[in-house]
Amino acid sequence: MELKVVRIEKPDDVNLILGQSHFIKTVEDIHETIASQVPGAKFGLAFCESSGPALVRWSGTDPELTELARKNAQALSAGHSFIVLLRNCYPINVLNAIKMVPEVCEIYCATANPVEVVLAETDQGRGILGVIDGVKTKGVESDAEIQERKSFLRKIGYKL
Repeated sequence: MELKVVRIEKPDDVNLILGQSHFIKTVEDIHETIASQVPGAKFGLAFCESSGPALVRWSGTDPELTELARKNAQALSAGHSFIVLLRNCYPINVLNAIKMVPEVCEIYCATANPVEVVLAETDQGRGILGVIDGVKTKGVESDAEIQERKSFLRKIGYKL
């Protein structure tokens, strides 16, 4: 077995959801789920099929994000993994709905941070062991930083 690390390529203003599924209809179901949760959402998604022709299956509403999702999925080449790239909407808007898609097994991360995916590769194929989401923790928030956090959440409309 060999360990590999793949860095997800994406612009800083793009969020991603990385997960695992188990069936070819994942692409259509996740597409429909995102579109029904956030009408007009800009996204791209790709799914690594892990049997038969073993293709990267894909869909999306934004050509740039769709191409980037395909590129990242191919770099991962990890059985039944999927990646969703979102612009102008956040994982919080679609994450629970995606989790409820019957073929979705697991979500590894949902973030705008830089992401590295840790993979194991054997003679059979590749699997995701985990992710490195963002940077190492630098400390504990102060009272002032608590106030900044609360103010930010209210500014973007997630708290009253």
